[in-house]
Amino acid sequence: MEKTENGKVKVVGVRFRTAGKIYYFDPGDFELSRGKHVIVETARGLEYGFVVGPPMEVDEKDITQPLKAVIRISTEEDDIREKKNREREREAFWICREKIQRRGLDMKLIDAEYTFDNSKVLFYFTADGRVDFRELVKDLAGVFRTRIELRQVGVRDETKILGGYGSCGRPLCCHTWLSDFVPVSIKMAKEQNLSLNPGKISGVCGRLMCCLKNEAEIYEELNKTLPHPGDEVESADGLNGLIESVNILRQTARVIVEVDDEKELHEYNVSDLTILRRRRRGTSRPTMQKTPVQQKTAPKQAAGKDKEKDGKEVREGKEGREGREGREPRESREGREGREPRESREGREGREPRESREGRQSREGRDRREPREGREGREPRENREGREGREPRENREGREGREPREPREGREGRGKSGGSREGGSRERGRNRGDRRQDRRSRRDDKPGSAPAANSGNPQE
Repeated sequence: MEKTENGKVKVVGVRFRTAGKIYYFDPGDFELSRGKHVIVETARGLEYGFVVGPPMEVDEKDITQPLKAVIRISTEEDDIREKKNREREREAFWICREKIQRRGLDMKLIDAEYTFDNSKVLFYFTADGRVDFRELVKDLAGVFRTRIELRQVGVRDETKILGGYGSCGRPLCCHTWLSDFVPVSIKMAKEQNLSLNPGKISGVCGRLMCCLKNEAEIYEELNKTLPHPGDEVESADGLNGLIESVNILRQTARVIVEVDDEKELHEYNVSDLTILRRRRRGTSRPTMQKTPVQQKTAPKQAAGKDKEKDGKEVREGKEGREGREGREPRESREGREGREPRESREGREGREPRESREGRQSREGRDRREPREGREGREPRENREGREGREPRENREGREGREPREPREGREGRGKSGGSREGGSRERGRNRGDRRQDRRSRRDDKPGSAPAANSGNPQE
C-alpha cells in the first residue's frame, strides 16, 4: 500500500458484474484507466473484473483493511478463459435446475457463476423459507467435481440479476447503474404528491420503486415553504380563502375565495400568500360545493315526553294497567264467569286464608326456636356463671350502673310502633283463629250440611 505526500492512499475501483458493488484495490505500478480488465485476488480466489475509473487518493480510515493489490492487467488468454466460463455457467444453470426438479425442492434458481480459476461454482436462488439442499449439493458436486455454493437472495436482488424494463420504458436502474439498494418509504411518495396506488409506485420486484429516492430531498426542501390543502390564507389582493391544491414544482397554489356570495377558484404564487391558520388533522379538505344547511330539530322535548310516559307506566299498579288495557278487574271477571271469590273458596275448602297461614307459620317458627345453649349442647349461661363463681350478668350490670339487657324476644320485637312485634302477631293470630272457629260452628249447625273436611288442625 503506497501513500502519497499528503498522507492519503492511492486506490482503484473494480467491479465484477454490471451494476455490482465497487471494491477497491492497490493499483501498484500499473497504468489503469476506466474500462480496462484486470485480475485481482479476493476472498473467493482469483476474479476477473473491470476498472470503473482512474486511480484516486482517499483517506486511510475510509479503506477496509487489508487492501489487496491488482495482480495483473488481463491478457488475451484471460479474456478467452472468461468467455468460456460464461458458456459453462449456462450449462451449469440447466443442470442444477434439472436436479432441483428431480428432488422436488421448493426453490427458484436465478443464476449460476463460475470463479475465474474454476475453483468454485455459485448458484443463486430464491425461496419463501429455508430449504434443505444438502442432498442437492452432493448431486452437484458429483457432476462438476468442484466446490459448490448455494446462496439465497431476495426479490430485489433477483430483479437486479435478471434485469428488465420499468414502467418508464427504460432498463431497470438496479440492473444498469444502481450499485446499492437504498431504503424507500411511502412518505416519499406522499411528499411528491404521487398516487398511492401500489400498482403505480411499485417496481418490477413488487417493492417501492428505487427512483422515489432520487428526488426525495428536493421535494422535501420545496414542501417546507408550501401551504397544505385546507389551510386558511390571505392573498396579496386582500382576499381570504382556503387552499384547494398546490403545485410543488411551479410553487403555486389554488385558493377557494368568496366573491359576492359566490365561491371562486383563484391561483396565486406561494410568495403572495400569507398563512393565517393551519388545517387541523382529521378535518375534510375544502371543495367548491356548498355545504347543505341542516335543519335543527328538538329531540330533547321528545325525549323528555318519552321519559315522563315511562315513569307513569312504572308507577301504575296492576289495577291501572287492567283498566288502561280495557280489561275487567279480577273481582268483576270472577263474578261474571260464575266463579266463587277466592276468599269463599278457601273457606269452603276448609283452608284458612293466605294472611292467616303466613302469620301462623311465622309464629310457630318463633315458638319452636330453642335457646342457643340448648341447641348446641352447651350448659346455660346462669349455670356456668354459678359454677365458675362469677357474678350473674344482671348483678354486674346493676353494680356498674348500666341498664340491664332486655331479653332477645323483646329487643327483636321492638319496631317503629314501639310495641312487641311478636306479641302483636300472637294476638292477631289468636283473634283470627277465634273468628275462623265461629264460622265453622255456624256452618256445622245448619241442617243438611256435610261435616267439614279436615276439622282437626288447619291445613297449611
